Amino acid sequence: MNKAALTILLATPRGFCAGVDRAIQIVERSLEKYGAPVYVRHEIVHNRFVVEGLERKGAIFVEELDQVPLDAPVVFSAHGVPKSVPAEAARRNMVYLDATCPLVSKVHLEAERHMKQGRHIILIGHAGHPEVVGTMGQVPDGTITLVETRADAETVSFEGDPDLSFITQTTLSVDDTAEIVAVLQSRFPKMIGPAKEDICYATTNRQEAVKAIAERCDGMVVIGAPNSSNSKRLVEVARVRGCDKALLIQRAVDIDWDWMADITVLGITAGASAPEILVDEVIEACRAHRSVTIEEVTVAREDVHFKLPRELAS
Repeated sequence: MNKAALTILLATPRGFCAGVDRAIQIVERSLEKYGAPVYVRHEIVHNRFVVEGLERKGAIFVEELDQVPLDAPVVFSAHGVPKSVPAEAARRNMVYLDATCPLVSKVHLEAERHMKQGRHIILIGHAGHPEVVGTMGQVPDGTITLVETRADAETVSFEGDPDLSFITQTTLSVDDTAEIVAVLQSRFPKMIGPAKEDICYATTNRQEAVKAIAERCDGMVVIGAPNSSNSKRLVEVARVRGCDKALLIQRAVDIDWDWMADITVLGITAGASAPEILVDEVIEACRAHRSVTIEEVTVAREDVHFKLPRELAS
């Protein structure tokens, strides 16, 4: 039986970013240096495939520091942690390694600088996301206000007309964030922002790659975890840019082949915490059902590399 033709538009860049790659290496090198088990506070990155692979090597994932034995090394996730977490680890004389993405650390430093200069901070981000929890935990309660939406930006108010600044989560929609910032700037013209925007290069590039293919696609799959902010934003960007049939999947097994039946041009991308092996898996699954032609669409080349902590540098 002849298989129906399927053109796959493969968005590039996609998948792992430098911060994710560094965080995974930190866990792997810690296992080599200290031996198993190494504890990790929160998922190191938001991807079950990655987490389960590290568990097989001897990593144990926990939600809070008090779940870690005092004599075991612990790694803090790429999303960053409130200042209270390393402070508590130090108080307990624990061995700890910080896998916070350097671009998230940049936002932490901005928050601290604004606070020390007497400005009230507006953080644009998603409530409850570990990166937002970590960033808000860099400064005292009452010095930072979370704004999630344009509606929030239109109504947020402050007592006493304080000096204002804004920072953002690194994994937001570039376009939605620009809209929120524009509203805030129109309401608070003296508000100052970061010298270089906080949304990271990887988030921006992956969204641009989706924009480059969305209008040509009948459907798009974004490979990533349901709790991955940057992956969910890729689905939203695809829909806004003309590909209504955009889905977030974790693995090839999640593909609904009935949903795929009338798709002739499929876009594929992956969030920044999804390894390329999962992209290959999805393509192979498509080949089993359809006669596949692949076109790679590249909007940027990435050569960013972050150094490992001194304790693990070889």
